[in-house]
Amino acid sequence: FCRKSKGKPNGKKPAPEEKKLYLEPEYTKSRITDFEFKELVMLPREIDLNEWLASNTTTFFHHINLQYSTISEFCTGESCQTMAVCNTQYYWYDERGKKIKCTAPQYVDFVMSSVQKLVTDEDVFPTKYGKEFPNSFESLVKKICKYLFHVLAHIYSSHFKETLALELHGHLNTLYTHFILFIREFNLVDPKETTVMDDLTEVLCSSSSGSSSNGSGNGSSNSAGAQNHVKER
Repeated sequence: FCRKSKGKPNGKKPAPEEKKLYLEPEYTKSRITDFEFKELVMLPREIDLNEWLASNTTTFFHHINLQYSTISEFCTGESCQTMAVCNTQYYWYDERGKKIKCTAPQYVDFVMSSVQKLVTDEDVFPTKYGKEFPNSFESLVKKICKYLFHVLAHIYSSHFKETLALELHGHLNTLYTHFILFIREFNLVDPKETTVMDDLTEVLCSSSSGSSSNGSGNGSSNSAGAQNHVKER
């Protein structure tokens, strides 16, 4: 949906850029609830911050995994040869930091497997009373949220037609809005990382967040112009 059409060498005018279906007003209005998510993401009184982050991160992981599973049969090594979101291409980095070029389904599998391992590890996401969270907990949550954003963004940019056909776009919009407002509330993902979907975020979250689409007021400027070339992550 997002790739820029290139002019053909035969002198014909280049085809107009394909419209992003997920930005069509008839679809962006669709939600499964009108709940005020800005209030839902705020840290409740007397709840430990790490407990709140752990609970929400785990829930988002399960919901995004479920949302992806609805279109996974359409996300194949042939249809999605790279993990692309609009003009941005993502690579997986293994435990030794080696960059791996992989198809979208491979990338999503890496994400879901690694997150599953973390959220079920008692040393990282403790469930027993009195057990401390590790010092690295917040940085791990930030990493998880960044990867989960990539998966959500890929569903929109590559599989929105299938999501529409399944009539699950209301679920997807609701999940995206809740997730974005949550990561903004706690500064969990660098706004530069989410720039690729700023147009959607502006439409879905502006009414819910009461703030600009540049994230959590950290002064970071998101330039749409930066998306005009394919980037590697």
